Amino acid sequence: MPTYEAAEAFYRALERLAPEQQRRFRIAVRELVEALRQRPPAFPARLRVKRVRGHPGIWELSFAPDGRATFKYGDEVAPGEPHVIWRRVGDHSILRSP
Repeated sequence: MPTYEAAEAFYRALERLAPEQQRRFRIAVRELVEALRQRPPAFPARLRVKRVRGHPGIWELSFAPDGRATFKYGDEVAPGEPHVIWRRVGDHSILRSP
């Protein structure tokens, strides 16, 4: 199963989201985890997972019309499993400094 980590600032930003945004984010995370279990990952089109232009190694996903989260891959924690490091969560403005 994929592993993850996040800074305290990420969790604070997540708590500031409206309850509906938090719910949508959690649904998106479940879908991301399912996709990461596949080799190679097959991300659902609705998540719009893609690299952030101009920021090597940083990826974004969309969890709502104006809900975005950024992440990068870290060193494996569990052998053979991807490790996600959550960076930012919020609206589209987080992409200015992903």
